[in-house]
Amino acid sequence: MNNESMNVAHPFNRGDPADQRIREANFQFLFPFSLTNDCHSDVKRTLEAEGFVPFRLNALELEDAFYGPKHRVSHRDMERYYLPFTNHVLFPPEDNEESFQRMSKALGTTGVLRTRYFDAPFALHAVDVVLCPFDTGFITLRVQLLKEDATLTEAVEFADRLRALQDAHSEDRSSSIFYEGETYQEVQDFIFQAIVPHMVEHLDRTPMDGAYFEELPYLIDERMYVMASYAYPEETRISLLDRYRATRLDGLDDNGDPYISAYYIPYIEEYCRGTSLERWAPYAYYHTDESCFCCLSSLNEHKADAIVNRMYGEYYYGLLLNLFHRIVLLKLSNAYSRVRMERDTDKTELLIRDITTFSAKYNFLEVVSQSQGREIFLQMRRMYGNEELFEDVKQTLTDLFKYQDNANSRRSSYLLTVLTIYTVISGIYGMNQVIDDLESPIKWGEMPGYSFFQWIALAVTFSGLLVAFLLSGNILWKWGRDLLKRFRR
Repeated sequence: MNNESMNVAHPFNRGDPADQRIREANFQFLFPFSLTNDCHSDVKRTLEAEGFVPFRLNALELEDAFYGPKHRVSHRDMERYYLPFTNHVLFPPEDNEESFQRMSKALGTTGVLRTRYFDAPFALHAVDVVLCPFDTGFITLRVQLLKEDATLTEAVEFADRLRALQDAHSEDRSSSIFYEGETYQEVQDFIFQAIVPHMVEHLDRTPMDGAYFEELPYLIDERMYVMASYAYPEETRISLLDRYRATRLDGLDDNGDPYISAYYIPYIEEYCRGTSLERWAPYAYYHTDESCFCCLSSLNEHKADAIVNRMYGEYYYGLLLNLFHRIVLLKLSNAYSRVRMERDTDKTELLIRDITTFSAKYNFLEVVSQSQGREIFLQMRRMYGNEELFEDVKQTLTDLFKYQDNANSRRSSYLLTVLTIYTVISGIYGMNQVIDDLESPIKWGEMPGYSFFQWIALAVTFSGLLVAFLLSGNILWKWGRDLLKRFRR
């Protein structure tokens, strides 16, 4: 521990033994986005025209189609991994907008990430577009670092640079991507021009109202989420600082030296205890942070490859589900803060229905059937604070129901008052005072001689008929509108 303390107190040198070599580094970069309403069918048609194929568990030929030459995902294992009531959401047998609809495309191309201090060649194995309920979705890039004799620092720096969609910092502005003869200064240009060129037109830009600098409707921030697997040579000691830096994505500092964002060892130890699953220590560690889920292993090649396969399969869907929960809960909370309940009664009712639907269909408490997978899934859920967010949304639902009940009670009270007034007046005077004159043909000539009370009876008659027609029309209009909404959804 003293050596590590010295390493922290004095910035790393690139030749320092603490900056260890890794055998392989595999990444998945996830970009969450918000879709415009009712565009799932258009997006799927566009993707199919670009060579994307729907992901189905029964299509066993896809088990090794999207993961590089040495990795594969077992569809049978994924089905057994998740409980049956979860599978129909994650792995629908056909197109269903109430489930996750994954479209994948194998690429098998290479590119180079050029940074200020080194060039990092990489293989882009495949890209996924996952369309989810509540008009959300994910773009996933499946990438392998090809740099020979890469260190952990270089692999982490590669991940940190490639996840930055926009050039928000000086290090981002000094990086670029060379891919298929073109140079892209920003990662977002690389994604939306070279990889999925027609997706940007389907992104919902409503959340961008009032933004000065952002250009895309991010749901979390301007950086992608990272899933990473770092494989060390067998029997290599994985240090506490390696685990912290990989989780925090601490790559290089401004001088090109290995960087760490904390110096105080007790803090680093506490952080790693709170974010890690140490079931397989000291040979493998899983860490979860708000922006990264990573595994550092020093197992033999066969066992390390099995970890990567799970990162591509079971753990990938666990992360998707947790991110989906977090994003939808944040969207629902944001919608509650924006809705003006006195004016937007339709939006209030829609928000109540969305919260109820999410709670009933998607907020699974038990998802994974295996103990080790359950621990990882619950670790992700705890890190994102999904339980706290869900409790907040449930309280929102309670408040909305109370407001709706009070509003309905007020409207019913007003309507009952009006109808009571008409009933009392018509009971006192009666329509029989003027009803004879209203028989066909109407005796208009008799009306100038009406008494004061006959004029009141005439006014009550016509206004009562008008109110009855308006109430009937309003009810029919609302019934037809709700029927049309249900049909569209």
